[in-house]
Amino acid sequence: MAAARSHQDPGPLRRTGRAVGRALRAPFTGTARSIRRATHAHGAGESGLGKLIELHAVNGAGDVMITVALASTVFFSVPTDEARGRVALYLAVTMAPFTLLAPVIGPLLDRLPHGRRAAMAASMLARAVLAVALSAAVATGGLELYPAALGVLVCSKAYGVVRSAVVPRLLPPRFSLVKANSRVTLAGLLATGIAAPIGAGLQTVGSAWPLYGACAIFLCGTVLAFTLPGKVDSAKGERRARLVPAHGAAVSGRPGTRRGGRNGEKRPGLRSVGPSVLNGLQANAAHRALSGFLIFFLAFLLREQPFPGQSAVVSLGIVGVAAGAGNAIGTAVGSWLRARAPEAIVVAVLALALGAAVLAALLFGTVTVALLSAVAGFTLALSKLSLDAMIQRDVPEEVRASAFARSETALQMAWVVGGGIGIALPLNGVLGMSVAAGLLALGAAASVRGLAGAARRGSPHPRVA
Repeated sequence: MAAARSHQDPGPLRRTGRAVGRALRAPFTGTARSIRRATHAHGAGESGLGKLIELHAVNGAGDVMITVALASTVFFSVPTDEARGRVALYLAVTMAPFTLLAPVIGPLLDRLPHGRRAAMAASMLARAVLAVALSAAVATGGLELYPAALGVLVCSKAYGVVRSAVVPRLLPPRFSLVKANSRVTLAGLLATGIAAPIGAGLQTVGSAWPLYGACAIFLCGTVLAFTLPGKVDSAKGERRARLVPAHGAAVSGRPGTRRGGRNGEKRPGLRSVGPSVLNGLQANAAHRALSGFLIFFLAFLLREQPFPGQSAVVSLGIVGVAAGAGNAIGTAVGSWLRARAPEAIVVAVLALALGAAVLAALLFGTVTVALLSAVAGFTLALSKLSLDAMIQRDVPEEVRASAFARSETALQMAWVVGGGIGIALPLNGVLGMSVAAGLLALGAAASVRGLAGAARRGSPHPRVA
């Protein structure tokens, strides 16, 4: 009997240990429950969108860990002249091959509609392995760093393409696509903001430690990808969209057709659903090119010529925080606007970004450059969400997932072009801001007339999300 009582009563020491354990776990379990409630709200948990939101947060945290490690090795740890040479080499070895690979990623993944979960998991697992490979390379800065970095870049962009194609299949009832993408993007931004200082702290321990952290994060993402609902891998009713002219016009919301498929199959082209999607894509390409340009140009400019009275690190921090805050605000505003007048929104934010770039060129300084960074982040987010709304409205469901994959690949290529211009340009602030304005002016010349006309006419076959 005494033994039974002893077994039932764990004793004061064990009870104290359990109480301490519960107290230590409470902040983490409480935070986890709060995150789960937020990501699964409004039907996102039932549809599976909540799991995709969590997966994208993991993706953002892992990517920023690798970015911290590479930035410290390639950019911050060496003199400016050597850093510029290293970054130029980084762009040549990673971005140039990616420019050739990017057009292949979308069509390749488009042919694997039944393996989207596996493709996302593979991109996570590959980055986990590459992070370990990079951990040895960052210590020496050897050439082996660059092919591994290219692999990380390709895997990251492949994940982004698949994620864009997956979102339409996980929409909760009465949930617009622009709102769903807003939630996914905000989760990535929040995770990046949390993981970046953690990565910087790990960097003080050792140059390889952020990469060890990235490896652990991506391994978790590999498992999480397989928890997505099975309908992610369903291709029922889907057909491939093509970013090429198509013969025929849209009729009753159906795309025009183009012969040439297997057994005379007719394939829809994005041009056949009206000009809004392609004009919106052109405008978004200008925003992406501006983003890539500002990242590389300002990184070198502010390292060599920081803002008056500020160090290079503080100067870079100012523009980085401004861009991140602008992006977060743009994403939140896009969620609030939902799918209202997306053509008008794209025209307005393109004009806003162009005005900020012209102002920075005329009055180059701390305030105007920070303002341009914030506006660029804001307009990039809002313009992309508006493009999502146009695709949702104008592209039939049977080709919508493919359209997202193709458009995302085109936008990534625009970012590469902008980044290349930024690294090649002389470090002159006024010249750089003038080039930024020129990139936006080209986008406006290509897209504004068509978008403004579509906004005046209204959608010929709007959809209510």
